[in-house]
Amino acid sequence: MSSFKTTLSLLTAALFFSCNLYAEKPDVKGMINEHIRDSYSWHITRFNDKDISLPLPVIVIGKECGAALFLSSRLEEGDSYKNLRIAGTGKYKGKIVEILSNGEESRPFDISITKNVLAIIINSIILIYLVLYTARRYRKNPLVVPGGFAGFMEMFIMDITDSMIKPCVGKDYLRYTPYLLTAFFFIFINNLMGLLPLFPGGANTTGNIAITMVLSLFTFFTVNIFGTREYYREIFWPEVPKWMKLPIPLMPFIEMIGMFTKPFSLMIRLFANITAGHSVVLGLISIIFITAQMGPIVNGGMTVMSIILTVFMTVIEILVAYIQAYVFTMLSAVFIGLSRAEESHAKQKKTI
Repeated sequence: MSSFKTTLSLLTAALFFSCNLYAEKPDVKGMINEHIRDSYSWHITRFNDKDISLPLPVIVIGKECGAALFLSSRLEEGDSYKNLRIAGTGKYKGKIVEILSNGEESRPFDISITKNVLAIIINSIILIYLVLYTARRYRKNPLVVPGGFAGFMEMFIMDITDSMIKPCVGKDYLRYTPYLLTAFFFIFINNLMGLLPLFPGGANTTGNIAITMVLSLFTFFTVNIFGTREYYREIFWPEVPKWMKLPIPLMPFIEMIGMFTKPFSLMIRLFANITAGHSVVLGLISIIFITAQMGPIVNGGMTVMSIILTVFMTVIEILVAYIQAYVFTMLSAVFIGLSRAEESHAKQKKTI
């Protein structure tokens, strides 16, 4: 997810360097990759040509160094600590590696509090506070229609429940409403926080495939643990000609693949859309760097165009933040509704 912090910092740097004209062609791909991936520290701002960052706890268990707990500030600018360092190249680029006694690099067991982890903790606290605040307003005055923020949350929740969850899940929708509402607001808040220009905003949480994978696994287990007998009968013995089931279980095999492609599509859709939006914004900003060697007239015109398009895309990202949360929740509700399939009336009569 693109962030205003990234946008402002890059635009400022771009305007400065474009006036002095680049001697070398900028590495646009490297710049984009650097800003969308996770990190062991949280860059806040730049003051007097010095980066101000928040060091985060590093928690690793290595083969030779054992368990280690320290702040990431010990590993700045290629420094090493207890034979641990952040790899600058190779398959472990950007990750902490352990330098073994034979000189080889080994990836330790890493449970560090990275930027995305801290952002999820902060955003989860915000979500819990909003939910408890709304609930407290209802407990205080259960017979009075709440106003202000509590009224806004009621409108929001009722709209999602009545227009999406209830028709998609079916008659026992109340059983799954807490999970679906939690998934929606969790994704929505993380998307919005990624747009904020200052700490604790700007983290690319929902653009991290590990996070979207965990969210998709929640839907996967909810669907398959609480699925009805009819749901599994349609998977392993669907209503198709017998030659498509025996002797080669063609249709059951296809249906089983569908069990895994559904959560996979949830994971990829959210990850790809958020990452794509972030990359597009960074690519538009990179136009300023790329045209810096083409003269002040060309660079000035492209800078103005880049700023206009970047602001436009950032506004679009606010809409995307809601759409992606809505789509993830809606598809999860559809998958849950399919898993609650009941035996048709015709089959029931035939059985009787």
